[in-house]
Amino acid sequence: MVASMSIAESLAEVRARIARAAEACGRAPGDVKLVAVSKSKSPDSIREAYRAGQRAFGENYAQELDGKARALEDLSEIEWHFIGHLQSNKARIVARAAQVVHTVDGVALAKELGRRAEALEKSLEVLIEVNIGGEALKHGCAPSEIAEVIAEVREQGSLDLRGLMTMPPADDAVAAKLVFDTLASLRSLHGGTTRLPELSIGMSSDLELAVACGATIVRVGTAIFGAR
Repeated sequence: MVASMSIAESLAEVRARIARAAEACGRAPGDVKLVAVSKSKSPDSIREAYRAGQRAFGENYAQELDGKARALEDLSEIEWHFIGHLQSNKARIVARAAQVVHTVDGVALAKELGRRAEALEKSLEVLIEVNIGGEALKHGCAPSEIAEVIAEVREQGSLDLRGLMTMPPADDAVAAKLVFDTLASLRSLHGGTTRLPELSIGMSSDLELAVACGATIVRVGTAIFGAR
């Protein structure tokens, strides 16, 4: 977000970027969902974005998500997406506060999230995070592990499997495109768009590339709220 721009103005520009990117590759802008990444931002900033029409917000830390969800529970249409690394011992918090979890990266976490969501009598949408390049500093299951994680998620009656998510290398458009295309190929291998409709890829710096590669969800923070 440029310093002179309001959150509402920055949101409008990001939506315009998504629309231009979608139209450039023959897609409908409405096929791409914007998740506003509000990590480290105040509840007041989230309220400002909500007033501008934004409904889906992404948080990286369980306790921060929980606090904001409680502070903003009067916003009846808000939708919380958990997009950070999730340890099983925080699954209870996230299952309660979130509607969508993008970062299921193993069988144990799928079991624990399912158990927690069942206890809450709620259905939780989940995506499987995949570490395409096997990068040590990134989380996610290996491509070879996707099938067993899918099977475990589907064993959990309280979890609704929606798709796949990944994080590309930073500041390398060529490498990012390879990662995005690989994730789309992995989706095709594991049932295609019918069984895995969502691809959660793309952030402030590469959302146009992500949309061209088939993103159905983009996670944008800096371009909306400014640098952390």
